[in-house]
Amino acid sequence: MTDTLSLLKTRRSFPSMNLVEPGPTPEQLTELLTIASRVPDHGKLAPWRFILFRGDARAEAGEATAAVLKNNRPDIDDKSLAHEKNRFLRSPLVVAVVSRAAPHAKIPEWEQLMSAGAVAMNLIVAANAMGFATQWLTEWVTYDAEARRVMGLAETEKLVGLVYVGTPNTEPFERPRPALADIVSEWTPPAV
Repeated sequence: MTDTLSLLKTRRSFPSMNLVEPGPTPEQLTELLTIASRVPDHGKLAPWRFILFRGDARAEAGEATAAVLKNNRPDIDDKSLAHEKNRFLRSPLVVAVVSRAAPHAKIPEWEQLMSAGAVAMNLIVAANAMGFATQWLTEWVTYDAEARRVMGLAETEKLVGLVYVGTPNTEPFERPRPALADIVSEWTPPAV
């Protein structure tokens, strides 16, 4: 296992097209999803769930979303359609993190949605700690009701994102990170 602080200091996304076998074993996947679920969850609602795309189901899911895209854009070119058909084949495992946030008497939907975001991040950090690389993507399928339906989401659910998990076939690269001076301020009382 990687030291937690070192992992967090060096964590980065890998392009999903650079994630290859091996993916997590069934035992590792159970551990990943268990760790992902250990997030702040006001009211113990578990306002999120997972949909797994692995094995042959990945190609079938890509065919389904490609059909939606073709219906939305009948003039789409063959290259773009082929890219869509490969959506779930980019890595050995794709985990859809789904928000089930809903109106609640005590727990605001915003808090429920933040819990789902924390689930996605826990999943990524746990996978990275196991030695896998990851990428969290949204893309058009997140915002298209029919695409969400064919991926298995209910009408009331939202797609937080697709987390691609696999073994990297390239060296990591670093992107620029924000300077703390640009994103940190000290609170001061409002002027009266």
